[in-house]
Amino acid sequence: MLRTNISYRSRNRALLVAVAGLLAPPVLAPATARAAAADTITVAAGETLTLTETTTAGALVIEEGGAIAVPDGHSLSLTVNGVETGSELAELTDGYGGVATAIAAGTYSGTVVLTVAEATDVAYDDLTFPFRQALYVDADGVDEAKSVPSAVLGGTVTDTGASDIRLLSDGEAFNGVYVAGGGTYTLTNPQVAYVGNGRCDFAGYGAAIVGTGAGTTLVVDGATVSNEGVVRTAVIADATANVVVKNSTLHCADGTVPAEYPSAGTGDTRYMITVPWMLGLSGNVRTTNLLGASTKLSFVNSSISSEKWGALSVDGGSYCTLTAINSSIANTGGQGYGSYAIGNVTEHFLGCAFDVGDYALIHWGASAHYGDSTADAVADLNDSLELGLTSAELSALPERSTVINSGRFMVLWYAAGSVTIDGGTQVNTGETAFMCKAVAGTVTADGSDGATINPGNGVVFQLMDSDRPSSVTVSGKAWKTETIGTYTEPTGTPTKSSSWTTTSSQSTDAKGTFTDIALTGDFYNSVRGGGNASIQGQNLSLSFTRSTVEGIISASTAKHTVSTITSTEYREISEVTNTPGAVVNNGVLVTLGSGTTWTVTGTSYLSALTLASGATIQAPTGKTATLTVNGTTTAITAGTSYTGAITLTVA
Repeated sequence: MLRTNISYRSRNRALLVAVAGLLAPPVLAPATARAAAADTITVAAGETLTLTETTTAGALVIEEGGAIAVPDGHSLSLTVNGVETGSELAELTDGYGGVATAIAAGTYSGTVVLTVAEATDVAYDDLTFPFRQALYVDADGVDEAKSVPSAVLGGTVTDTGASDIRLLSDGEAFNGVYVAGGGTYTLTNPQVAYVGNGRCDFAGYGAAIVGTGAGTTLVVDGATVSNEGVVRTAVIADATANVVVKNSTLHCADGTVPAEYPSAGTGDTRYMITVPWMLGLSGNVRTTNLLGASTKLSFVNSSISSEKWGALSVDGGSYCTLTAINSSIANTGGQGYGSYAIGNVTEHFLGCAFDVGDYALIHWGASAHYGDSTADAVADLNDSLELGLTSAELSALPERSTVINSGRFMVLWYAAGSVTIDGGTQVNTGETAFMCKAVAGTVTADGSDGATINPGNGVVFQLMDSDRPSSVTVSGKAWKTETIGTYTEPTGTPTKSSSWTTTSSQSTDAKGTFTDIALTGDFYNSVRGGGNASIQGQNLSLSFTRSTVEGIISASTAKHTVSTITSTEYREISEVTNTPGAVVNNGVLVTLGSGTTWTVTGTSYLSALTLASGATIQAPTGKTATLTVNGTTTAITAGTSYTGAITLTVA
C-alpha cells in the first residue's frame, strides 16, 4: 500500500496526495507531534488537554467532562481511519450562537489523528462560523495549514485539482472541499458521504463542496455526493464565484432536528435549518444553495435530488444565475421543490426532467425559462456563463425537451417575475399548474414546438390572495423570529374599491400569454381587494394567439377547506376551490387573438373581452354560449371589444 506524500512550499504548504489504498495512513508534517501507534491519549473528567500541533495515536479516550482545546486562531478536527468523526455542535441556545464544535466524549480506536489547523472563520450576518474542511484551496492552490489532510482518502491532490478522492464524515459541520479567494480548481470523480448535521446553508457550514469569492472558478466533474443531515448541503456557490457541476450525482437526505430548535421553525436565515412551513412543505436539507451577488451555479448531465425541502435553491443572493442542462431534478420524499428563486435571479432549464413533490419552482422575483437543450441554446449558455464545455462535450449532449412532473403545482409566485415555457416542454401537475399569490406573476407559453400544460385538477392559472402567515418576533432566543403565525380566511363580501380599475390593464396585473397551444382547464382570479391584505385590487390579463382553450375563465371566490391555517395545517396552503362570481376588484381581461377558439364550459365573469378577427367563442357540442354585457344580452362578434360586467353562460 502506498502512503500519503506531502510536500510543502513557502507560505501555503501545498498538499500533494497520491494514495492507492482508500485507508492509507497519512505521513504528517515534520513539525507534527506523533504518538506511537499503540499509544492511547486519555482525557479525564474535568481535564482540558491543550494541543498546539497535530497529533496521532492508536486510540483516544475522552471521559465525560473532559475536553480538548487548541490555541486561539486554530481549529481541531478528529479523524479515525480517515473518517472525520466526533465533532459535535454546540446547542443553538448557547451564547455563541450554537456554531462551535467540540470533540464529543467517547472512545475512538484506530488510526487517530487530531489535526490542529489554522482557523477558517466565515462571517454571515452577525455570526462567525468556524469552518473546518478536508481541503482548503485559494488562488495559490491547496493551503495545507487550513486543511485536514487525514480526512482525504485516496486519489490525487494538486494545487490545480483533485481526482478520485473520498471524503467521509459522521461528525457535525465538517466541510469537504472549500475553494475561495479567486482560486481555480477542478474536482474529478470525488466521492463524498457525510452523515450528521450542518448548521447554516446560507454560509455553507457543513457542506460537501463550496466555491466562493470573486474570481473563483470551481469545476466538479463526475462527483457522487450522498449526504444525510440537517442542512448538510452538497454544493454551495457564493460571493460571485462560478461553479460548474457536470456528470455528477448529488443527493441529500433529512437529518434529526436539534431538540432546542423551535417546533414551528424560524425565518431567521442565520438559524433556518428547516424549510419554512408557510411554503406548504417540510424537510431540513436542500441539496444546493446559490448565494451572493452575480454568482453562477450550473449543472450539466447531472442528477440533483433532495429527500424533501428542495433540490436547487437560490437564496440570500442577488442577480445570480442558476442553470441546468440535460439534468434530472427530484424530491424523493414526496414533498419539496425543484428550484427556489429569489433576488432577481435568472434560471435556465434546458432538456431537464423534474420529478418533484410540490413545485417545480417557488418564485420570489426571477426570470425562469424551461425549454429544449438545442445545440444553439446550449452553446449560447456555454459562452455567456463560461461553462467551459469543450466542443466534444457539446457534441455529446443530446437534444432533449424538458419534462416537468410535479405532485401539486408547477410554479408558486410570491413576488413579481416571469416564467417562459417553450420547445417541447411538457408540464404535468397533480393540481393547479400556475399558483400566483396576488403578485404580478407572468407566464409565457409557446406551444409551436409541442409544449403542453396539463393540470391535474383542471385549473391552469389561479390568482388569489396570499395565504402565507407571517413570522413573529421573539426575545430570549438565539433566533430573531419564529414562524408561528396564523392565516385566517376572510369572510363576507369584498368591498368595492373606488380607486381600482378592472376594465383595463394595470402594471400590477398577473399575466398569461399563450401562443400556438391547446389548453384544457380553468383560469381564476379570486383576489378580494378593497383593502384586504392592503390590496385595492388586482387583475388577471390573459392573451391567446392561434390557440384553443377549453374551460372557465372567470373572477371567483376562493375557499380553503379550513378556516385557519397554522403550522399544523401547513399542507392546506394553496389548497382552494373556486366559485365563479361577478368581478368586484378582481378584473379578468381576455384577448382572443386570430386563430383562437375558446370553448366556454361554465359560467364565466370577465371585465374586458377582445376578439380579434378570426377568433371564436363557442360552447361544447350540443350547448349554446350567451354573452351579456352590463346585463344586456349581446352578440358575440369577432373583431369586437367589450368592457364592463361581462358574463358568458352555457346552456
